[in-house]
Amino acid sequence: MQTIPFLRKSGSAPFTDRGIKKAGQLLRQWAGEEVKGVAIAGAPLSKTSISHSGAHLSPQTIRMMMQSFSTYSIEEETDMWDYIITDFGDIEMHVTDLFESQTRIFSALRDIQDQHKDAVVITLGGDHSVSAGAIKAFQETRGRVGIIQFDAHFDLRNTEDGGPSNGTPFRQLIENGVIHGNQLIQIGIRDFSNGRLYHDYAKDQGVTVHTMGDIKRDGLLSLLQKSVDQLKQTTDNIYLSLDMDVLDQAYAPGCPAIGPGGLDSHSLIEGIQWLAQDPSVKGMDIVEIDPTLDFRNMTSRLAAYIIMQFTLFYNKREGGTTK
Repeated sequence: MQTIPFLRKSGSAPFTDRGIKKAGQLLRQWAGEEVKGVAIAGAPLSKTSISHSGAHLSPQTIRMMMQSFSTYSIEEETDMWDYIITDFGDIEMHVTDLFESQTRIFSALRDIQDQHKDAVVITLGGDHSVSAGAIKAFQETRGRVGIIQFDAHFDLRNTEDGGPSNGTPFRQLIENGVIHGNQLIQIGIRDFSNGRLYHDYAKDQGVTVHTMGDIKRDGLLSLLQKSVDQLKQTTDNIYLSLDMDVLDQAYAPGCPAIGPGGLDSHSLIEGIQWLAQDPSVKGMDIVEIDPTLDFRNMTSRLAAYIIMQFTLFYNKREGGTTK
């Protein structure tokens, strides 16, 4: 049986009664076997958030919200009952040492992806700081990474003023030599949500930035096609980093940094469906949900729905292996 340091069981719903057909029952706790296809792992870290955040509660809440959905897609006329989403559980955070917690995220995800070459791991944050370790682990095990970051913010703050936080992950990756700026494409950057300093840094580093205005003018799917084509020219595989605050506050009230003028949920779902079918997309994270701020778990419910849609459309790939 394979083991991964720092992992603990999630308590996700058992795969039992076939008659109920709830999406949460597609989650199968990892028992040491080789994993292929879509999997999840929790990174419940929020002490690194610039603002107060209960995002460490998000992985378990998202798992619970999967019980809100059935396994049948009427749009695709497909019942996902026989699909499997492996649940690696949560990476155990250190109680006081934030650097150690971030190291554990990197170490556990590197081991998971090294031992399970055909697994497409969706990391459930936590705040956006978890992406630094997750993406570093992805690149070490999957080759040169191209990143599509859905976000209202650049997350390119310097680390000198406050250390590695949820505002610094992509600057950390660039300045630590994990990626070059041309490996990063940001989508959904929003008006009056960022400073000029960070925009200048993005331009200086060769980061591609698509604002909400660009989405309105060109359409999200068109920008995603352009982004994937661009990344495929210089990278081996693509990683999606989904900060839920890319959504308008009406669709994601559980984000610590809510704001107007963002994406609607339909557009985001359509974009994820499209990306899930591309064989180059082999990793993802979903971050920045605070269940203590949410209304009726709307934001966590949407995250669970995105996991279901990603899994459904992943299986449209040639050789999809979640069944």
